[in-house]
Amino acid sequence: MDSLLDCTDCPRLAGFLAEVRVAHPDYHARPVLPFGDPRARLLVVGLAPGMHGANRSGRPFTGDYAGILLYETLHVFGFASRPQSVAAGDGLELIDCRISNAVKCLPPQNKPEPSEIRTCNPHLSAELSRAAELRVILALGLVAHKAVLMAAGLKQSACTFAHGARHELPGGRVLIDSYHCSRYNTQTRRLTSADFQDVFRQIRTELDA
Repeated sequence: MDSLLDCTDCPRLAGFLAEVRVAHPDYHARPVLPFGDPRARLLVVGLAPGMHGANRSGRPFTGDYAGILLYETLHVFGFASRPQSVAAGDGLELIDCRISNAVKCLPPQNKPEPSEIRTCNPHLSAELSRAAELRVILALGLVAHKAVLMAAGLKQSACTFAHGARHELPGGRVLIDSYHCSRYNTQTRRLTSADFQDVFRQIRTELDA
């Protein structure tokens, strides 16, 4: 997995990260590895690292706006040891949970191209293959939803994205969809804290069944 840190398979993303390293020499500015318990039953899949969040800290959803609601909710439902994630070395631990992204590198304007999503997908597929204990996958947004289906070897038409939707995957796994906990979605109240907690209640029901 550590070899992923040196991945340059997407020329546009590799070039952009090289520019970011010059502009922000103290930033991680490399592919961001998954974070959490390798034997977790819950995998959270986001879109891609944020410029001043995971791309800076080197840990998914750490130090950016989208991570505020995510880690707060993970803590409420017992998946995180603390409600805030501010730096990779802050001591936060995930419990029975792992976080990854559909695309491991920062994309310009937070918009990866379809070819980049496809190129990065084998990494997510490998994560799913290694995760023997995995039972529930939470997809944050449509891109993550599609990436999970691709990684699981399913057609995009197999499952339609909808907030709170539940989809059965091969091997007894379940995919649950949520709107992404982005600044735009939370500030426009497309996704409220209550909405997000409802999704995690679904997840707890699945895991506690």
